[in-house]
Amino acid sequence: MRITSIELLLDASLEAAVRSEWQVLADARLSSLAAHTSASNRPHVTLLVREEVAQRTFAAPVAHLPLPLTLEPPSVFAHGDRGVLVRRVVVTPELADLHREVHREAGPGDDKPHTRPGEWTPHVTLARRLRLADLDAATAILGAELHGQAVGMRRWDAGTRTVTLLG
Repeated sequence: MRITSIELLLDASLEAAVRSEWQVLADARLSSLAAHTSASNRPHVTLLVREEVAQRTFAAPVAHLPLPLTLEPPSVFAHGDRGVLVRRVVVTPELADLHREVHREAGPGDDKPHTRPGEWTPHVTLARRLRLADLDAATAILGAELHGQAVGMRRWDAGTRTVTLLG
């Protein structure tokens, strides 16, 4: 299955803070995205995921950037005895408008449920497959809220493993 996503990029300071948390988790021998060393792996907020997204510039949504972002303290999306450790993003009216505009510009499609308007759960991933038994240890070594800005957007094509900056 081919998956394409449209993602919101963080300013340099906020990206560095998230990468630092990836490393703190890794240094504690906990699950972390620091272990994923691909050049395409960078902190982001997913706006849209589909099997296919038509080639578009998304210039109108990009024109709304930069936008302030607040990343909440770490939480987990649990699946059995493991989970995805994330920082949820506070949804401001401006961020919700940008999200809706991305979907309008993309047109109709097979949106994955967690990215559909009204169902969107914006977050920045810190770790995948974290053992829930390690959740307290992980959250104890991470900080409180993080603040910064969304400054760009990109298209990730998992089929070709390519990243294209948008705007």
